[in-house]
Amino acid sequence: MKILVTGGAGYIGGTVTRLLLARGHSVTVFDNLCHSKRSAVAEGAEFVLGDLADRPLVEKVLKAEHFDGVMHFAALIEAGESMKKPEVYFRNNTASTLTLLESMLAIGHDRLVFSSTAACYGEPETTPILEDARLEPTNAYGESKLLVEQMLRWMNIIHGFRYASLRYFNVAGAIEGYGEAHEPESHLIPLILDVALGRRKDIKIFGRDYPTKDGTCIRDYIHVRDLAEAHLLALDALKNESRLIYNIGNGQGFTVLEVIESVRRVTGRPIAVEERERRAGDPAVLVASSEKIKAELGWKPQFAELDTIIASAWKWHQQRYS
Repeated sequence: MKILVTGGAGYIGGTVTRLLLARGHSVTVFDNLCHSKRSAVAEGAEFVLGDLADRPLVEKVLKAEHFDGVMHFAALIEAGESMKKPEVYFRNNTASTLTLLESMLAIGHDRLVFSSTAACYGEPETTPILEDARLEPTNAYGESKLLVEQMLRWMNIIHGFRYASLRYFNVAGAIEGYGEAHEPESHLIPLILDVALGRRKDIKIFGRDYPTKDGTCIRDYIHVRDLAEAHLLALDALKNESRLIYNIGNGQGFTVLEVIESVRRVTGRPIAVEERERRAGDPAVLVASSEKIKAELGWKPQFAELDTIIASAWKWHQQRYS
């Protein structure tokens, strides 16, 4: 197959690109490199430097090849930043995706796998969260993704546009030779690993008064390889389905302090901690149920243990800075 991957120089998009290439598919990466580098683009992939807001360029790329599908990862992802600059997130994540959808419809492409987020759910009423749970984001990042899901729903109803939307929480870990390298970095596990490497003096904990067993937020962690496999399964399923919505996760959550303890075990290094006030828009508990995609597509995480996920990330970060 020939696949267009937007955001293919990023962490998740880059991992998916490498899996596609390893399985003999042809991949074109479309990325503006706003938080990545040209060197992050997988060897063997065609590369187009550009922004999704540039409709003439997007249409030119779509016309140049008959793509069998588009996998859409390009987005700003920082929930905290979205609560300071919501307009930037709606412009980049929502409006630019509309440009992509308009371009696909204009050129005749109708198969998209969308990298959504479980932040669409906001503060859940029950956990683990099911796909039919109430959608009420608590931050502008989640809202920017939910608006895309709403657009996709109407494109499906009116135009027959086929799509899969995958909602997930915290992604971590690394595959051989490729891992998480955001510029700047804000995700918990790589930040803690930076402390283990001596690149940061401590890890900051935002809030110790949540209604959890140790007062810190609980999150679901999924290995990036397992997540990438889910995207490939969804792409294949769109041959026969027109609309798919799945949660992707381990179905179990870990507190911030438990993640820190796991890093201490895996690395054997001390991790200093600094406690700070809560951040706006951070729900207490976010854990997703993945029973639906398991039952319908046969997906199953191969790296479910937190220590295993962190160990793969630790190996990558040591290589990265060696």
